[in-house]
Amino acid sequence: MVDSRLVRLSPGAAAGRGLVEEERVFFARSNGFRVGFEVCGDGPPLVLHPGMFQVGEHWARAGYTAPLAEFHTVITVDPLGLGASGAPQDPADYQLARRAEYVVAVLDAVGADRAAYWGYSLGALTGYAVAVHAPERLTRLVAGGFDPLDGFGSVIGPMLRASGLAADADPFPLMVQGAMADPELAAVIGAADPAALRANFEAFSRAPGVHAELAGCGVEMLLYAGDGDPWHEPVRVFAERSGAGFFSLRGADHLGGWGRSAEVLARVQPFLRE
Repeated sequence: MVDSRLVRLSPGAAAGRGLVEEERVFFARSNGFRVGFEVCGDGPPLVLHPGMFQVGEHWARAGYTAPLAEFHTVITVDPLGLGASGAPQDPADYQLARRAEYVVAVLDAVGADRAAYWGYSLGALTGYAVAVHAPERLTRLVAGGFDPLDGFGSVIGPMLRASGLAADADPFPLMVQGAMADPELAAVIGAADPAALRANFEAFSRAPGVHAELAGCGVEMLLYAGDGDPWHEPVRVFAERSGAGFFSLRGADHLGGWGRSAEVLARVQPFLRE
């Protein structure tokens, strides 16, 4: 159980638990890099991990954190390479095992032996990594909008074709350009180390599917995606094959699946409280 007093610890007391506090942000250490996170609420621990070009605060801005904090100690994580977290420039530091390790480091820092986990997009991929590499640390896994069968690779071709680009074109500038249209994401990108962003994306885009290991991890799972999300069918198929829970968001694309917090919370909160 996470100590619900954690957010009110003085910097000295926090340091005594292996934490460093700056304003509302605490830091864990993983493989030589700091991992920034915030804590609020009271109850069983729940880790929230955002998507590419997002930080932990986006969960609150999208309307998720406050309702969840009524029943959980909510731990919102800044992904490695973004926000308050460290910014390694080597794609190897963003491999799946390393992603799992920095989530585990946060759990260790707050004293949580086990926690529920909820991630979207890149956050879902990171949740899959934790379920595969450290399943004993999870009570439940909620994952939205990411293909566990073939990973990011399943959408690269269609995305490039839709943009009129060659099959061997670099998708990274296209993704950055699209994200920059959102002022909140533009702010995160503008504050980030460009080399770290590229390294993060390189690892993210090349991460293999983990469906076989994930299906056998023993963690209770609930998966979802908008029916207009290119990853909807792979997510649905995996859930059907593995026996995981699944729900669709009618008329939602990838971004829409993130934005419909009230609808998603209505489906996820009962699962988390079971």
